[in-house]
Amino acid sequence: MTSRQRIPAAKISALVSDVDGTLVDDHKELTARAKGVVARLRARGILFSMISSRPPRGLQRLIETLDVTEPVAGFNGGVVAGPDLVPVASHILSPEAARHAVSMLSARQVQIWVFSGQDWLVRHNDHSYLELERHTIGFPQTYVEQFGPALDSAAKIVGVSENFELLEQYEGELHEALGGQATIARSQPYYLDITHPLANKGIAVAAIATLLGVPLAEVAVIGDGANDVAMFERSGLSIAMGNASPEVRQAADFVTDTNRNEGFAAAIERFILNGIRSNADLGAA
Repeated sequence: MTSRQRIPAAKISALVSDVDGTLVDDHKELTARAKGVVARLRARGILFSMISSRPPRGLQRLIETLDVTEPVAGFNGGVVAGPDLVPVASHILSPEAARHAVSMLSARQVQIWVFSGQDWLVRHNDHSYLELERHTIGFPQTYVEQFGPALDSAAKIVGVSENFELLEQYEGELHEALGGQATIARSQPYYLDITHPLANKGIAVAAIATLLGVPLAEVAVIGDGANDVAMFERSGLSIAMGNASPEVRQAADFVTDTNRNEGFAAAIERFILNGIRSNADLGAA
């Protein structure tokens, strides 16, 4: 149980899941067991949605595979879209904040990606993690010399680095420099996401609950990242993955196994479908 010592919701009407590090394994694939528990949720009348740092377009394969009919959120909540990927609500960075962020990251020699409209823009000298991101989101990058007008409509800017400690340091520097102009969080140790102040998973899970007509108190959430804690705080029941950091695990009501060991499916079976409210006997607890 979390140190908040709250009583998790007894009735669950919807589950909202993080994607990378949670719903999918390290190869960015859905296991047969994960697909099965989502189908069992539907059979039980429990709605299913996703919130991801990916662009909505990067959720298309999962939407189709899982037959998702509920709204989903991309860019950490920067865009809420229907299952047809048509935006229902969106929050894009101000041009000033976008340009300030790119300037700071460029000065620190961090690779920069810009997601604007349907495009993933990358400068020619940026190479790290491109293959991983292409595999993850399911569409290729577009090379540009400069980001130019795309910074007038950027939904997400990503600082990319193989130096995790430096990226953590830059996270603090950007927080200080941009203040309330942006939400800044690492979705992975190597990705530093910069989005609109209203693009956070807590606000997004509330928006999805409203669209579903479900009280937040009846929404369960599951995730592994620091950016998932905001939705833990707004939900009726929260589950952290075993591969999450100690801080993230401490913020959740329950902890499951890792995404490498069917932690998502195990959590849904135990805490939602079977209604067990204990971490006892879970290896990751």
